[in-house]
Amino acid sequence: MKKISPPLLKALGLLSLATILVLQVVLPTPTNAAQILDRSLTLVAGGVDGGSKPGGIVNHRFTFTLPSGGSVGSIKFEYCTTAADVGAFTCVAPTGMNAGTVTLGGETGITGMTMHPATGPNFNSYYLSRGSAYTLGANTTVTYTVNGVTNPNYGVVPASNKTFFVRVTAYASTDTTGVPVHRGTVAASTAEQIILDGTMPESLVFCTGAAIGLTASVPDCGTATSGLISFNQLFSPTATATASSQMAASTNASSGYSITINGATLSSGSNTIAAMTTAGPSLHGNSQFGLNLRANTIDTVATGTELAPTSNAANLRGQPLAGYDTVDSFKFNSGDPVANSGNTVLGGTDAQIYTATYIANVPGSLPAGNYSTTLTYICTPTY
Repeated sequence: MKKISPPLLKALGLLSLATILVLQVVLPTPTNAAQILDRSLTLVAGGVDGGSKPGGIVNHRFTFTLPSGGSVGSIKFEYCTTAADVGAFTCVAPTGMNAGTVTLGGETGITGMTMHPATGPNFNSYYLSRGSAYTLGANTTVTYTVNGVTNPNYGVVPASNKTFFVRVTAYASTDTTGVPVHRGTVAASTAEQIILDGTMPESLVFCTGAAIGLTASVPDCGTATSGLISFNQLFSPTATATASSQMAASTNASSGYSITINGATLSSGSNTIAAMTTAGPSLHGNSQFGLNLRANTIDTVATGTELAPTSNAANLRGQPLAGYDTVDSFKFNSGDPVANSGNTVLGGTDAQIYTATYIANVPGSLPAGNYSTTLTYICTPTY
């Protein structure tokens, strides 16, 4: 066996020591940071902007669970274009993102945190700190709402619909120095806002008929029936004949609408039943033709209904007008305003149904014949 000289042994020993030292420098010691659990980032609307608006100044709400064990004195939030485990670990700030003026809007779990907003040059990293570290017992779920974050903004569609990542790292120190104890990444995305545009034109919906129904509890002119109406009985000097019709109106006119009645009294050839040009009661044996817009009781027979839905001070403003607004009192003058949308304040109104009740009284001397008239209601809005 060939003996190795002492100088050679010494050289080999130095070489081995150098190799060990190089390995110690090149191979880093693992941090063994625990994975943060159940983590999420919700983009919440700010004072004006929607939560995911590109470039919007909004609020970011983080929710996550810190595993048991260790202490937490500070938590860092770093906004990047990639997750921590994708490619290089270098964080590239998302375009347009800014957290230079953020504030802490709310906290649960580990409380007593102080906000340290992002500083230049990228303004994409801020942290929360406590006066002293919080010792973790069991798993601890926390929520932090960070107000005033400027979302990333890449300028044009579809680039505005852009995913970004926030690396969340917890430290035992109160200033994010030292070895991380917990680490996790959340993802979120900005999204191009959907802008819907529509125009409400000047509106008037008005209809008449024997009856008007409701659809989903709203008066519906599509249900209006024929306007060909007969009185409930033959004319007689000892009883009042009645009939009714309905009309519905709605408008968005700022000064509301006015409804007038137009036409002639009942006639048969040259024979007529006198129009009630002055409001008054129904009197048997007299020549009377008139109407009103109230629920009446004539000869113990109920006729008509009140305005429906009932008017209020908000969105329902219909009202019968003087001469046509008193129970069991009737009137007819062609051209008279019979109703308007002036209840409380003159203005626009949702749909309401009026019921008009007509009466006919006749003297015994009225010539026999078929008495009829054609009435026209006109609704005029003022914008």
